[in-house]
Amino acid sequence: MKVSGTRIAGEWLTRPESQQMFHLLQAAGHQALAVGGCVRNALIGAPVADIDISTDARPARVMELARAAGLRVVPTGIDHGTVTVIIGDEPYEITTWRRDVETDGRRAVVAFADRIEDDAMRRDFTMNALYAGSDGTVTDPLGGGLADALARHIRFVGEAGARIREDYLRILRFFRFYAWYGDPDQGPDPDSLSACAALSEGIATLSRERVGTEMKKLLSAPDPAPALAAMQASGVLRETLPGADARHIALLVHLEAGRPPRWPRRLAVIGGDTLGRALRLSRSEAAGMTRLREATLEGGAPSRLGHVLGAETATDAVLARAALIGTPPPPGWETAIARGAAARFPVTAADLMADHAGPALGQRLAALKEAWLASDLTLGRDALLALP
Repeated sequence: MKVSGTRIAGEWLTRPESQQMFHLLQAAGHQALAVGGCVRNALIGAPVADIDISTDARPARVMELARAAGLRVVPTGIDHGTVTVIIGDEPYEITTWRRDVETDGRRAVVAFADRIEDDAMRRDFTMNALYAGSDGTVTDPLGGGLADALARHIRFVGEAGARIREDYLRILRFFRFYAWYGDPDQGPDPDSLSACAALSEGIATLSRERVGTEMKKLLSAPDPAPALAAMQASGVLRETLPGADARHIALLVHLEAGRPPRWPRRLAVIGGDTLGRALRLSRSEAAGMTRLREATLEGGAPSRLGHVLGAETATDAVLARAALIGTPPPPGWETAIARGAAARFPVTAADLMADHAGPALGQRLAALKEAWLASDLTLGRDALLALP
């Protein structure tokens, strides 16, 4: 075990609940180490959301100790060695050290391990194979992970091709991690990128739900443009989302001007022939993407888009279209969207019932609404009712 002289800190580590979880296992003679994302993010100054703890204690032993301490235990992944212990309102995923016994590119058969090195070897990237004790001291069992994390260098553990063949989703995770945590100035790790390109056909074996989840996470990064460019150059984007084109993403990120990232907006720009099928979006997500993509390609006055789509989707459409055609949005577009989203069509069916009925009523109402939208929402009720 290679213990470094580096220590991490953070409220998530020092809070009483976390220290209680460490002590619960250590007092019973077991090792307890924070692992993965919480350690990585603490090292690079990113927010820590989930707290995962690894241990040499078997799951049944973890549950026994937790219940004896009066804590709630949920066997969330007990077949793979994971239980969730809840202290107060804080969930802690406790996972027994494991080693892979068999893999098929989508899932692994694992066995419990007694050596931390075995547990580290089955992880995907070196920066995720880092552990930290209750005092924050970082352990780097395989060596190189600490340096990679601090340099924001995304690199597979061991031989890249072997890691990918264990689970082809790791190809997409590589680009997602590069988008979120990589240094775009140094570019993707050459060996890792080459392995992803060579094995990209394996993406076809993955469930579309898993692919969609990874792509949505990647597209939600502050700036996914370098990662998407690497995906396109390596052929991975073509295997992931046929017909997609990432050339306009960098301009979109620039036009977003610090707005919160939204994956639908970015997906509308990169496109693809099968947005709903390739990523297995939910029915509502697919319907929303269809509306957004149509508005992006067709355009329209911002006030119209705001009224028809709502402020959020209209904003996405205006920015996405501007990125695709390479020009800034029209002056005053944000105000126009807000005005359209708040506006109410001034004519009701009751206004037309004296002269129209049945299908003719609906057709007349639709025609007047189209005239109202075409007027930039300026025509009032009387003017609309006076139209021939």
